[in-house]
Amino acid sequence: MQELKIAMMGASGVGKTSLLTAMYEQFDKTIGLTDLQLTPDEESNADLQDRLGELKGLLDDFEATAGLGGNNESKSYIFDLGKKGEKPSLRLNFQDFPGTWLSGDATPAQRQFVKELFKNSVAVLIAVDTPALMEAKGRWHELQNRPTQIKNLFAGVYQKMRSPRLVIFAPVRCEKYMKKATDATRLLKSLKEGYADLLALFGAPKLNPWVTSVVTPVQTVGTVVFSRIDVEEEQPRFLFRKISNEAEYEPQDSDQPLRYLLRFVLKLHLAQKNSELFGLVGLLREWLQMNEHLKSAILQSSQKCKTDSGFTILQGHNWLDIQ
Repeated sequence: MQELKIAMMGASGVGKTSLLTAMYEQFDKTIGLTDLQLTPDEESNADLQDRLGELKGLLDDFEATAGLGGNNESKSYIFDLGKKGEKPSLRLNFQDFPGTWLSGDATPAQRQFVKELFKNSVAVLIAVDTPALMEAKGRWHELQNRPTQIKNLFAGVYQKMRSPRLVIFAPVRCEKYMKKATDATRLLKSLKEGYADLLALFGAPKLNPWVTSVVTPVQTVGTVVFSRIDVEEEQPRFLFRKISNEAEYEPQDSDQPLRYLLRFVLKLHLAQKNSELFGLVGLLREWLQMNEHLKSAILQSSQKCKTDSGFTILQGHNWLDIQ
């Protein structure tokens, strides 16, 4: 089975696990309406079910600190993708690691693990703590989202790039900022400013031909919005509240990161001329040639990638153009 690695990026507690949980839980209601089936392995399924219970538990109280506890060690979430009723033929390996491995306290082994993961991943999914980006004039953005450390990591790993990569910025906890089109536009503007150095790196002449970047906001709960920040000893505590006493778990747009990932994979297949040029994704040509039904289903799914109201392709339109 062909395996693709996807690195989950974000500081500790930013919402990576919440994002992945919402993506998995909503699959059957979104992308699963095509002929695609996403099946987690036993360990991933058990862990995500536990996490789903925790996410829904955020709605037990009217006010709470939104989000799940971070992992203390690296963890793989394995999903097999294929046609419904048939043996899967593509494995998606979402690799999460503790956000502390991005900090100054990380050990050399932990830093090397992250570098190797980035080198071997066809895509990187960056979970963005939206209130930290948007509130208090972005005062907590550097602390919570660590854009400088992330930029430096990419600068060190994406050297001599010779194969396409996809970078997905996924603002989470963004319910407050997606109510109106003007709010979503402001969120997108703030993200471009908050990650300006990283986006400038991607736009450099040596990287521009290879890096595709998109923004896909995900409302991981859907009915819990940012309320206020309490600061204790220079550490922020973000508080959230339900939109009503009867509010239930209703994530929004959790399908979009996966739709863009599959669209990118299909484009790689359509564009490939020789395996050496595309390195770690070279075998996708053979995989998709043997799975024409998957190609058709992915094409159908990609047609629902959003490109307005906060969703956009920042760079690399050519690696997403499958018309």
